[in-house]
Amino acid sequence: MFGNVPGYEGTVAGGGGYLPPPMPLEPIAPPQPGLEPAEWSIPSVSEDVAREAFKSFVSSQCCYSKGPVNDGVITGMEPFNTYRYRLETFTEFRSTEWAHKPHEGEPADFYTQTAPRPWEIQANPPSLFTNHTEEIRVPYTSSIKECHTCRATGAMLCEECSGNGFKPCWVCHGSGSKNDENCSHCDATGRDRCTDCDSQGRKECETCKGKRQLLTYIGLKVEWKNNVEDHVVQQNSGLSSDDLHSVTGKELFKNNQYLVD
Repeated sequence: MFGNVPGYEGTVAGGGGYLPPPMPLEPIAPPQPGLEPAEWSIPSVSEDVAREAFKSFVSSQCCYSKGPVNDGVITGMEPFNTYRYRLETFTEFRSTEWAHKPHEGEPADFYTQTAPRPWEIQANPPSLFTNHTEEIRVPYTSSIKECHTCRATGAMLCEECSGNGFKPCWVCHGSGSKNDENCSHCDATGRDRCTDCDSQGRKECETCKGKRQLLTYIGLKVEWKNNVEDHVVQQNSGLSSDDLHSVTGKELFKNNQYLVD
């Protein structure tokens, strides 16, 4: 069904796997030193502020007693810092597969020119660190084929009624009578019109949508993905990595480059 396109020999229907990008024409510049982290010291917290924070936490829990908040005595306070390093890696993946769609008059451009390689095709990337997927029809890979599902008839036998256009009456089960009387539901015919095919016995082919022909082509799938990895250091505070997702803090350092170290 599919042709052979130079440069896409490994492409199959259903996906040909991820394709590695070509080697860069110029050496990639090493990462540059980032800005120095800002000076940071732990802000002091008074006993009243600490007690209010404790009270707010207890109030947010359904079964916590307020006794320790109201009657407890704070005997000591010790500050701790917890640092989280988050690495966001923005990646682009490209994969190809043979695909098809109903032919709607599009011209076939197969072999009119050399098809560009997967990484030569222009794609519009989203904003940095934003997940996005784009599907592109590879130029000069399109050809017109007869629909393999319906054998270019544009229609398929209705499976619901086996092509008869009618089904046994659900009231009398096809006998035409019930309780020794003519079935009023089907007028004693013993059958109902098939609503799936409108009594035609055939339905529009779902593959070609009645067009009888398919436009086959190589589809390029481009995926941009933001990969996030967190690393937490100085765990003296007792906070787990999961708890930090809902904690507001202060950003001390940010570095955005093609490569970071």
